[in-house]
Amino acid sequence: MRLRALLETEALGLRLLGGEDELDRTVRGVMTTDLRDPSRYLSGGELVLTGLAWRREPADSERFVRILSAAGVAGLAAGEAEISSTPDDLIEACARHRLPLFSVDEKVSFASITEYVVRQVSGERAGDLAAVVDRHRRLMTSGPAGGGPEVVLDLLGTDLDLRAWVLSPTGRVIAGSSLTGTGPALPPATAATLAGEQLAAARSGRRGPHRVLAGAVTYSLFPIHGAGAGPADVRETVLSDWVLAVEADAGDWPAERLDLLHGVTQLIAVERERRDAARTVRRRLAQEVLELVQTNASPAETAARLRVAAPVLLPGPVTAPHWQVVVAKVEWTDGDGPAGGPVAQSLLEEVLVAPEAAGTEPSDRIAVAHSGDEAVALVPLPPADDASGASGASGASGAPGLEADALLAAIRAPLAKGLDGDGRLTLGVSAPVASAEGLRGALEEARHARRVAAARPGRVCAAGHQELASHVLLLPFVPDDVRRAFTARLLDPLREYDHRHRAELIPTLEAFLDCDGSWTRCATRLHLHVNTLRYRVGRIEQLTGRDLSRLEDKLDFFLALRMS
Repeated sequence: MRLRALLETEALGLRLLGGEDELDRTVRGVMTTDLRDPSRYLSGGELVLTGLAWRREPADSERFVRILSAAGVAGLAAGEAEISSTPDDLIEACARHRLPLFSVDEKVSFASITEYVVRQVSGERAGDLAAVVDRHRRLMTSGPAGGGPEVVLDLLGTDLDLRAWVLSPTGRVIAGSSLTGTGPALPPATAATLAGEQLAAARSGRRGPHRVLAGAVTYSLFPIHGAGAGPADVRETVLSDWVLAVEADAGDWPAERLDLLHGVTQLIAVERERRDAARTVRRRLAQEVLELVQTNASPAETAARLRVAAPVLLPGPVTAPHWQVVVAKVEWTDGDGPAGGPVAQSLLEEVLVAPEAAGTEPSDRIAVAHSGDEAVALVPLPPADDASGASGASGASGAPGLEADALLAAIRAPLAKGLDGDGRLTLGVSAPVASAEGLRGALEEARHARRVAAARPGRVCAAGHQELASHVLLLPFVPDDVRRAFTARLLDPLREYDHRHRAELIPTLEAFLDCDGSWTRCATRLHLHVNTLRYRVGRIEQLTGRDLSRLEDKLDFFLALRMS
């Protein structure tokens, strides 16, 4: 119960003297004391009743209130039976420590207040759990019609006064008060932080709930697993499991309440499985199209299958959508991880949820199949009003499409924690195509783009079709031993010289090439005199036997730096 409810109960004879902004504090018990230091008997959340016998001089008020505030009590009620009014020094001390202060009418005994509070608190602790458990049973027996995660979270809010959200592994809010209009939104940065912490905890094998401090707020994270036995390798599901984030510290919760929250996660897991089942049709359509494209089926046959897929993936009157292909691959560095295809499929379905589809079922507009260790997404796009863009060999059109970097911008941090140093996610995006004839080219384009992303450092990388017209397209296909020999021949002498003399030849070379060989601009960027820059470049040429005034040597150095 809350302090506000006690104040509004006329029979208790309480009068507020200060702390109106703190009346929503929860009262977990009551204690009567006149000890000068009652801290050893306080556990937090109590309404403290006192006759002020501990007060001998005004300075005692500050000390007493400071002890109560440090113990986390809910409020202080001072009896007026022995005094005419509550001392000003006590009122001022409570105001400084933001401790709600009440006076107790002389006609009301402390015993009456104690009896009332104990009865209410005990009744709530028994009643809220019983009510929620009963409703849970009814939800479980009613199946999907019993409501989705929103209904369960509403029960947590109304019965247990807990704000909670269901988050995807990327930090997307699947359900919560912010989506139903009953509470403030969970900030995106906070959601991403919570998702990342849950992924890191799951990879480390720690059991939930996990407590996380985000800003000044403590959250408790309860993992939501699927039904049945857990996977043999946690990496099979860690990048697809949901999490229940509760705005509370579950560290001191009784076992009954923890069991209740674990039951809530089981209910939400039922909804998760229902949504997964709804993806079956879309996955099957994507698998059929992928098989047709990979087996060089006739464009007419592929086009017929696309006509079947279009109404399922793109509701509305659109009859000739454009298509875009996204390829994703999850690889484990130990070479002995779970099959990457299914993991990449679940993850790609999450990554491609369109922002405008928030609040609806995930992946309504995309279909994802997996083949071997990669996942392939078929994304329908409404044709652009102005489709006058030049068509290339792949049938690219002017239709707007997905951008590789934008897909991963907000989710790199949580996913990197889920990959936990032994896995990588790489993703490639094709240009939009207007017909079945261009689909095979789009698939190859997306695969090439993914290889470009794989050549970059980092746990989560993406590349788009725009980058395939650049020299970077060639780099991923250079054999590793050739790359190492090429970079070593050009850069190892410079690295060794830098190590011995701290000469910064490598940074100088990078800046010189980035400034297109301009001595003035490079010297300005490095805050060097031009003569100093000329000395360093001369040393580079002497150590490598190259001439940085020649285009061929500049290009060799440029590629060596890119491949190192």
